[in-house]
Amino acid sequence: MAPRLLVHTRTTGFRHDSIPAAVAAVRTLGDFEVDHTEEPEAFERPLNGYAAVVFLSTSGEVLTPTGRERLAEYIETGGGFVGVHAAACTEYDWPYYGDLLGARFAQHPAYQPGKAVVEDRDHPATAHLPEIWPFTDEWYDFRTNPRDRVRVLISADESSYEGGGMGDDHPLAWCREQGTGRVFYTALGHAAEAYDDPAFRAHLRGGITWATGVG
Repeated sequence: MAPRLLVHTRTTGFRHDSIPAAVAAVRTLGDFEVDHTEEPEAFERPLNGYAAVVFLSTSGEVLTPTGRERLAEYIETGGGFVGVHAAACTEYDWPYYGDLLGARFAQHPAYQPGKAVVEDRDHPATAHLPEIWPFTDEWYDFRTNPRDRVRVLISADESSYEGGGMGDDHPLAWCREQGTGRVFYTALGHAAEAYDDPAFRAHLRGGITWATGVG
C-alpha cells in the first residue's frame, strides 16, 4: 500500500500562487496517496493513518490549539513531517514548531537565479543532484542558523546571487529527528515552475520518502 500523506496548504499570511501546482506535483510524484486540506480541523482528528504530514507553503497561524497538540504527539511518536518553502513562515506563535522545523524565515531577496551547494548526497532528497545545482528561487534567509540542530543537505552560495543575508554558512534544506519522528525541510519551491523541474521534483520526492521512513 502506498504511503498516505496529509498535505496542508492553509495560509493566514502571504499566499503563494504556486500552491495549486505544488499540490498537483505531490499528487503526481508517483509514490504517495494524498489527502489535501486547508482546514485546521483536519488536525483535530487522529493522524496515525498518515505516513507524513506536509506543510506546503503554509503561512501564518494555521492550526488550532488541539491541532497543535495532535501534530506534536503524531511526530513525537514516529510520524513524518515535511515543510516546503513558506512552511518556515508558519506558526510563529507556537515555539514547538520553530524547534521542530529547525529555523524560522527572516527575509528573502528578489526571486532570481543562483547556485545551491549540495553538501550531503547520501540522502534520497539529494542523491540525484550535482555538487553545484543552479536554481531560481527566493533564497530564504532564516532568523537563526540551524546547522547545529539539523543535518544540512543543501546550502546557498550567496556569491551567486544578490541580497543574501546569512553569509558563508547558509543552509537551505535539511533533515532532523524529533522524538521518534522524522522532519525534512526545503526552502526551495517558490514558483510554480519549480514543480515542473525534474530535479526539484526528485528532491521533493526524496525528502517526503525519507520523512515517511521508507527511504
